Amino acid sequence: MSLALIAGIAGPSLSAYEKSFYRALNPWGFIVMGRNCVSRAQLSALTKDLRASVGREAMIFIDQEGGRVARLKAPEWPTFPPAARFAALYHQDPQEARDLCFLNHRLMAAELREIGVNADCAPVLDLPVVGAHPIIGDRAFGTDPQTVIELGRAALAGLKAGGVAGVIKHIPGHGRANVDSHDEAPTVSTPLPTLRRSDFVPFKALAAEAAMAMTAHIVYDGLDAERVLTFSPTAIARAIRGDIGFDGALMSDDLRMSALDGRLEDRGHLAIQAGCDLALYCGAVSGEGIVAELEALAAGLPMLQGEALRRTNRAMAEAQAPLPFDSEAAWAKLRAAFAAPAALG
Repeated sequence: MSLALIAGIAGPSLSAYEKSFYRALNPWGFIVMGRNCVSRAQLSALTKDLRASVGREAMIFIDQEGGRVARLKAPEWPTFPPAARFAALYHQDPQEARDLCFLNHRLMAAELREIGVNADCAPVLDLPVVGAHPIIGDRAFGTDPQTVIELGRAALAGLKAGGVAGVIKHIPGHGRANVDSHDEAPTVSTPLPTLRRSDFVPFKALAAEAAMAMTAHIVYDGLDAERVLTFSPTAIARAIRGDIGFDGALMSDDLRMSALDGRLEDRGHLAIQAGCDLALYCGAVSGEGIVAELEALAAGLPMLQGEALRRTNRAMAEAQAPLPFDSEAAWAKLRAAFAAPAALG
């Protein structure tokens, strides 16, 4: 049995001690951040060592949305456009936008599979509103639910065709956040009926198509005015499992973010008790510090079992062998569609 944890990694390679540590900890999955990504050969070796440390084909995640959220950087890796570029095209030619969004994410999946990554924390299904903090901004597939649904569906399909499991985020919606949850906890005071008619809509439409989702570290007054959703059994049960009907594996957003209070080990326990299946720890410290934090976090986490095990098994099944694909033709179409082809590929 594996621990209900997606663990961060200190650096670009694993020491003998770290390999032993992960073998004993046995997290369900890992996440690679920018500090872990140097070159294709290096990252391929790292993901191989991570799987060897737990003795199985563990899920390995990354944040690779395109645009400003991309852990794989040029010139070692190609640059992908932000989601907003596809939203702009959708208003001119919906079918072309859907096709290109699929190809974009299929190409992205090919890059990820090459280095041993089989889960992507994308697509973003949030609906940014006027006056909100710009943390979402051009990461979103537009501001109206139907555009986000169509392009989000194409993105999920492209990742899956490339053998990569997508993670819809930030459920049930981060587009109204008044501050950056990396810095402090946002509060959304919008009435629940309005959220059900807007913010929740893309997540509900794609709930059956997504095997995984990431929570929003936000206080929604209409759900639970005292706790961020990640720590709220009421908010998760009512909004995510209830209104939205999401039955996939639910992972917290990073538990080190400043939107959350309390000790790290308490944060993990609270997230699982609230209804998350997996605790996400991205880490921002290096060396032995990251090991110490993971040890503390693990103390409050259970082994996967019951419904959480069922859901995470379904998520693993999303990362199958890629389907046949002509990547050169796909790159040619993507470059031709945008005004700055030099920025792509």
